Amino acid sequence: MIIAQQSTEMTIASYLTDPSTGGNRLMEVICERENMRRALQRVRSNKGAPGVDGMTVDQLPSYLRRHWDQLKQDLLNGTFKPMPVRRKEIPKPGKRAGVRLLGIPTALDRLIQQAVAQVLQQIWEPEFSDSSFGFRPGRCQHDAIYRAKGYIEDGYRHVVDCDLSKFFDRVNHDRLLSRLATRVHDKRLLKLIRGFLTAGVMIGGLNEPVDEGTPQGGPLSPLLSNIVLDEFDKELEQRGLHFVRYADDFIIFIRSKRAAKRVMESVSRFIARRLKLKVNQEKSKITHPWWMCFLGFSFTSKRGDTRIRIHSKSIKRLKDRIRELTDRNCGRSIHQIVFDLNQYLRGWWNYYRHTRCTSQFRSINGWIMRRLRAILWKQWKNPRTRVRELKKRGIFHRQAVTTGNARKGHWRMSKVKWVIIALPNAYFRRILGLYLPGINLLPDQPNRLGT
Repeated sequence: MIIAQQSTEMTIASYLTDPSTGGNRLMEVICERENMRRALQRVRSNKGAPGVDGMTVDQLPSYLRRHWDQLKQDLLNGTFKPMPVRRKEIPKPGKRAGVRLLGIPTALDRLIQQAVAQVLQQIWEPEFSDSSFGFRPGRCQHDAIYRAKGYIEDGYRHVVDCDLSKFFDRVNHDRLLSRLATRVHDKRLLKLIRGFLTAGVMIGGLNEPVDEGTPQGGPLSPLLSNIVLDEFDKELEQRGLHFVRYADDFIIFIRSKRAAKRVMESVSRFIARRLKLKVNQEKSKITHPWWMCFLGFSFTSKRGDTRIRIHSKSIKRLKDRIRELTDRNCGRSIHQIVFDLNQYLRGWWNYYRHTRCTSQFRSINGWIMRRLRAILWKQWKNPRTRVRELKKRGIFHRQAVTTGNARKGHWRMSKVKWVIIALPNAYFRRILGLYLPGINLLPDQPNRLGT
């Protein structure tokens, strides 16, 4: 795999530097067997829903075996026409956040986009800014957070937090293609990319034309967004500003509030006039690192020690999701509830594991186990079952009868002493296998939080 990838990189470099081709044969590189094989492997591993034609990613190999010769000829001749994307609306987190519009390409279009992205990535990656972290190999959100933490420790305590309004829906096609043309001279490839951008959106059986934006949902869109905003990165670097960008989320670190106001005004003008994008004035602000929310994180400082913490909005989203997974009316067994909960908590902890929030984790974990106690108490239903279950778990007869016949609600009973003794934290962790974030930091004591 590594040898094949290195040979592909050498092929791209030779096409870019060969004076006889002038970089005009990139479509041949894209259609190479090894490049397409890696693209197919990546698309199948990502799975994803089918597009407007109904073809799944598992059906791609058999389709390519029958039609690859004609498909390759269409790509090399510049006659391939992408199909419209399928519209999918995903609600954004928050009560008034609205929806995020996704465009799901067909499985075949996703394959070709992935093959194009693999080649363009190698061309543009050396050009991208060191302060850009989104959708780039070897970089992730944690790298962006640690870079921001470094700026805070250097004394940059004012943050220009700009929000680009509907960035992916407002990318100017002409500006994007003109920037692409500075490094890509194969007109067939530029025509193919324009075809993906203008393929349209299928809504209710009708194809709506698109004259701006890059549809979210395709493998090519993240790379194109970085190419669009690379011009913005270069402008900030030329001004000598310290910034961190992840996709369309970026923050600029300034030492004084007066300078931050000047930067906010000048950056907003540059984005509107040069990039033809719009800054959301309601969400953009000048703030301090302790109050901002960047990629779900924030910061705190104690005695000069800057720490990464989880923002309150992220905690609220976590608790809302846990409430859904631990609904007492869901009609599922406690084992199934714990299984689903573990899947979510493992992913959540993998993202937020770099934070130092021992008290937060203690509260969240105690609250989770209290919700599980309330579920079990409801599943035991009648007083006779509750008394029997309490006695089975070591509660004396008198206390078991008193507790089992109590008429208080499930949530109230989940914090009763004898229920906690019968269902301790160790029961959920060791018997049911509950996964808890930051468990190595936590004692076995429950914590009382509001429901």
